[in-house]
Amino acid sequence: MLTAKQNMLETIKGGNPERFVNQYEAVRLLFHPYVMNSNSLLSKGQRNVVNAWGVTNSFPENTPGAFPVHTPDKIVVKDIEHWRDYVHAPPLNFPEEEWAKFKAQYDEVDGSQVFKATFVAPGLFEQTHHLCEISNALMYYILYPQQMHDLIQYLTEWELELAEGICSHLHPDAIFHHDDWGGEDRTFLSPEMFADFFLEPYKQIYGYYHDHGVELVIHHSDSYAATLVPYMIEMGIDIWQGCMKSNNVPELIKKYGGKISFMGDIDNKEVDQDGWTQEDCRKAVRNSCDRCGNKYFIPCITQGGPGSVYPGTYLAMCEEIDKYSEEVFGIRADEIVRLPWQILF
Repeated sequence: MLTAKQNMLETIKGGNPERFVNQYEAVRLLFHPYVMNSNSLLSKGQRNVVNAWGVTNSFPENTPGAFPVHTPDKIVVKDIEHWRDYVHAPPLNFPEEEWAKFKAQYDEVDGSQVFKATFVAPGLFEQTHHLCEISNALMYYILYPQQMHDLIQYLTEWELELAEGICSHLHPDAIFHHDDWGGEDRTFLSPEMFADFFLEPYKQIYGYYHDHGVELVIHHSDSYAATLVPYMIEMGIDIWQGCMKSNNVPELIKKYGGKISFMGDIDNKEVDQDGWTQEDCRKAVRNSCDRCGNKYFIPCITQGGPGSVYPGTYLAMCEEIDKYSEEVFGIRADEIVRLPWQILF
């Protein structure tokens, strides 16, 4: 029987998967010195925590993640024309013993069963609005394009330095990179503007990872971004995680399958809510699998990591995907060799 990793590879290559890939079963998210030493990972309930970039974040209860606090006194960039006076990239010169601690965690994971995926967040677009505030940032893209190009180049150079440290010390076979590019029904920037600002920077970043031993680039954007898929392919993204139903995922698979794969199509609002039921999860899973099939597609909650806002929802969906795999493929859950479920959120 195929391991979770082998079955995922068959799925994204359009081969012969034995079952539906079960959400994040084939991806083990792992960390690195920067993310663990930067106040970047907040626990639910933490508020007004300042990270290494000077951005203040809070993580209220019943929300899927932390988000910047942008009262006027907490916005980092006070004047976009002089952004260099406010934006100071955190140092990445961690001692070898610090990298070694994380490498030991990677070595403990069975790479024949899952992809060892380094978690990187936020991405370039998110970092600009974390530093500037979202409405300010969107205006700056129009009114101050050169300053935004320069800021993005500065962030790109920092990300490339981070990528060098990750690849030379940790040797992951996948990258799980966050950057939300839209709302539920449209992108934040027009496709043309998005390409102008982000296509080349991401080609540099994802190209570096691919050139240095990373097999899969998984990009998280739980949003509408169907119009950006051609750019995702050009950037070197192998899997778009977080694709919401509003993207018409079956059409994207039909049009782009074989060039990129899609992981999502189960919107959080369908299942991850107060009063959720097992039946909600069953219906969402079966609808998604029936719509999208099992090639170039991984049924998954759209949020950017294994888990759910409301306890139990994620595991209930895992159970329902296994049940449907048994019906469709005849593979029982107790026959599948997999590492224990990983819950991050």
